Amino acid sequence: MTHSPQRSWFARHKVLTAAGAVVAVVVIGTAVGGGGEDPKAPEAKSSAPASSGAGKSDAGKSGSEAPASKAPEKKKAATIDGDGDFEVGADVKPGLYRSTGNEDAGCYWERSKDAKGELDSILANDNVTGTSYVEVLKTDKLFKSTGCGTWEAVDPKAAGTPGTTLKGDGGMFKVGVDVAPGTYRSTGNKDAGCYWERSKDAAHGINSILANDNATGTAIVRIGAKDGYFKSVGCGDWTKTS
Repeated sequence: MTHSPQRSWFARHKVLTAAGAVVAVVVIGTAVGGGGEDPKAPEAKSSAPASSGAGKSDAGKSGSEAPASKAPEKKKAATIDGDGDFEVGADVKPGLYRSTGNEDAGCYWERSKDAKGELDSILANDNVTGTSYVEVLKTDKLFKSTGCGTWEAVDPKAAGTPGTTLKGDGGMFKVGVDVAPGTYRSTGNKDAGCYWERSKDAAHGINSILANDNATGTAIVRIGAKDGYFKSVGCGDWTKTS
């Protein structure tokens, strides 16, 4: 069953609980001599022309020279096509994946517990603008992607160069890799069209969310060093203030 970006099981809005703010998202050969030489034997003369000095430097270029060792090839990261249904464990390995360059929420992805294609089959999903990270779990059955940029496996422990300014519609930023911890400010947001989210992982479940909000006007958010990700959709650009 084909899922369009419009088939979303969540609607972005602010939901606060005692445990924290929760929002639902829009729904990788040398010759060998004899024993001893006879000193009385006449000297053998070679018919080959005398070699020049330059030839001596070429001695190491004989056919018996071992070929130069090649540098090991860099292992290519596993990827998932941006369109299709993929069976976890067969078509795609569990792990952390990232898709970039998505525009206008035209990318839709979904983690499913079975292949029934029903609403209850969905574990998590989202419509993506900018960058998205998704953690495909070994207990998932299917990973579905429609209209997305290629998904590339990401080493969860890889280092980066954290930024201190963020695109307000940039999507997800990995804390400590894409964005530095600290306090950030976004201004000029209208009609609660700015949605931000702090999350502990990229599974995108309700329990992944640490805090979130739909902002109007100025938004100020403290991104913690222990946060996993920061998500921003439809916001003014963010600048680190402290």
